[in-house]
Amino acid sequence: MKVAVDISLYPFQEDLIPPIKDVIERLNAHDNLYVDTNSMSTQIRGEYDDVMAVLTTELKTTFEQLPKGVFVIKMLNNPIAD
Repeated sequence: MKVAVDISLYPFQEDLIPPIKDVIERLNAHDNLYVDTNSMSTQIRGEYDDVMAVLTTELKTTFEQLPKGVFVIKMLNNPIAD
């Protein structure tokens, strides 16, 4: 089953950009996912199990690196685009 995820990170620190860029770079390193970033969020598309495995790993890594942060995630099953 294919899914699409829209994800945004809001770090609770003065310099917001480095942790956001780090997450985006790590997401882009996964060749089995389609990743597209705009000024507000990042969209991830792929097979459900692949997407969930990557989110589990990368969110945990971010939370271990940041003292405080919020991820906002929206998920859609059966997206139109591949």
